[in-house]
Amino acid sequence: MTYPVVWSPACLSHVPGAEIWVGVRTPGTEVPGRVTVIREALVDGAHVEAEPHDDVVLEVVHDRRMVAHLREVWTRWDEAGFPRDPGQDRVVPYVFPTAGMLAGMPARTPVAVHARAGLWCYDTMTLVGPGTWAAARAAVDVALTAADLVAGGARLAYGLCRPPGHHATPAGYGGSCYLNNAAVAAEALRRHGFGRVAVLDVDAHHGNGTQAVFWTRPDVFYGSVHVDPGAGWFPHYVGFAGETGADAGQGTTRNVPLAPGTGDEGWLAGVERLCAEVAAFRAEAVVVSLGVDAAADDPESPLQVTAEGYRRTGRLVAALGLPVVAVQEGGYHLPTLGGLVRGTLGGLAGR
Repeated sequence: MTYPVVWSPACLSHVPGAEIWVGVRTPGTEVPGRVTVIREALVDGAHVEAEPHDDVVLEVVHDRRMVAHLREVWTRWDEAGFPRDPGQDRVVPYVFPTAGMLAGMPARTPVAVHARAGLWCYDTMTLVGPGTWAAARAAVDVALTAADLVAGGARLAYGLCRPPGHHATPAGYGGSCYLNNAAVAAEALRRHGFGRVAVLDVDAHHGNGTQAVFWTRPDVFYGSVHVDPGAGWFPHYVGFAGETGADAGQGTTRNVPLAPGTGDEGWLAGVERLCAEVAAFRAEAVVVSLGVDAAADDPESPLQVTAEGYRRTGRLVAALGLPVVAVQEGGYHLPTLGGLVRGTLGGLAGR
């Protein structure tokens, strides 16, 4: 089965340059080369460029003020002279309006761009540079184009989204994510007429952003298998088994946190459990947040999933018999990244 591989050359324009982790500038792992190695590996796919879309679906998923901030913050940062004095060539927040800071008082919108950065970004790892907006917005178009193809009859469409998106919340970005591509794809499928949509997140880390977007929604199921945040892993504050949604969305969230060191057996048991939940939800289409950073060689997680484990992950989802939009999330070990993605998509394609 040949499947469309949707991509955009603009997704290469984001060069984070570094991450600021526990106050230390470290090399970034979410690099443009991720797109290159994945494209080179996907010889089975029909490669198509993303079509441009308006912001209607994007602004259902995200606060339009955050979207506007991301669109303009690099220009404002450059105009303020920060690349020259003190020599910071990326937007990095330094103050955050947390509940502890505000203590119940009303928050104001800061005048200074270096303060506004912390209004929307919730960590110091997710830097913004001159090409970040173009790449993040192109990744949204990739996800929307893949959703269009599935709505048009494709059984599987893959969106090579970069930067990834599942850590982006309705009004916050972080975890190397700026705009939530998976949530945008799910909302687009709903608007295409799919009554119930499931998001299956197989990235090594919990997709706190996607969970937040659909937390109170009864029409979108969110299920994630990931390394246990209670063992000290990002996103630390959420991603626990007791989180099941709220209000009308009660029961439409399922988390399967795994202990560090978990390999194929535990991982696939988690995927199988989530697939059973999707079937019980009576989903009509699935969005797969396709991270492959649970692989043993990946530098970003302690899980030990093999290439065969990823192929079997794809086959478990394919067995649901539902149309699938797969959007790229994590996966940072360049020598193995392309093969892991190809193997998972092969499983999703029924191979």
